[in-house]
Amino acid sequence: MTPLNGVFKALGDPTRLAIIQLLRDKSRTPSEMLERIQITQPTLSHHLDILKRADLVETHREGQFIRYSLNMTVVEMAMEYFTKFHSRK
Repeated sequence: MTPLNGVFKALGDPTRLAIIQLLRDKSRTPSEMLERIQITQPTLSHHLDILKRADLVETHREGQFIRYSLNMTVVEMAMEYFTKFHSRK
């Protein structure tokens, strides 16, 4: 299994895609995300865990808060895959 398999599996859920879109603009804490996505805190934690295991998000501690941001290296790797896939036509 390639690292991208986990990435594509993680992106296969609408809630996780919404989280990725939120993080595209700036890094956020879970509380900031919950203000914009109508899900429960345990559900958010579950989705963030899947995104973290796929290396799509990174965490940074700020005092007592954890801030999530996109791991652009993995995002760029996925984009490169699609670019190569598309150019094979």
